[in-house]
Amino acid sequence: MIEMHDIWKTYPDGTTALQGINVVIDRNEFVYIVGPSGAGKSTFMKLIYREEVPTKGQLSVNGFNIGKLRPRKIPYVRRNIGVVFQDFRLLPKLTAYENIAFAMEVIEASKRSIRRRTMEVLDLVGLKHKANSLPAQLSGGEQQRVAIARAIVNNPSVIVADEPTGNLDPETSWGIMKLLEEINFRGTTIVMATHNKEIVNSLRKRVIAIEGGTIVRDELRGEYGYEI
Repeated sequence: MIEMHDIWKTYPDGTTALQGINVVIDRNEFVYIVGPSGAGKSTFMKLIYREEVPTKGQLSVNGFNIGKLRPRKIPYVRRNIGVVFQDFRLLPKLTAYENIAFAMEVIEASKRSIRRRTMEVLDLVGLKHKANSLPAQLSGGEQQRVAIARAIVNNPSVIVADEPTGNLDPETSWGIMKLLEEINFRGTTIVMATHNKEIVNSLRKRVIAIEGGTIVRDELRGEYGYEI
């Protein structure tokens, strides 16, 4: 599913964000990526959905060698990777329905399948009744649910969630986690970067801790392990 072998990432300014990363994430896993700010978590996540490419080493996602991927192949790889951001990144002038449908329009799905699937995922995230609402008319939690619906609408095999509860209150955060667990239960791999100690310690999953660009801990049913 996701395999990193001796992955290094050095930016043009000379900053080395990751060094010697070796990790395998299997299909249907739910993995937390934890560590202090500046540890390399965001770079780790960006490599998976090819926002960045490794400086050295081999990274494969769904059988594709990310570092040697030809530009024309990038859209095909990204179709199988849904991304959820802390700041939602919804298009402000589009309704909830339109934000989700847009992800299917990009891959030139038929109008009929767009309508069916978009309503299906709106129902899954509990927002069918808000289909015609603009992002500004939605709460933070509702916006994040729309963002998750957009991420899963094309049935990706992997969801990369970068601090998906970071801007949400505790009650709303638990609702988002319940939704992500449901998506994982349905067969989607979840890789989630988080600083939420309570969630990690309560919903025990695999924990990969990164410090100074290296993996210092990789535990099944692990704990957060840092003071906040």
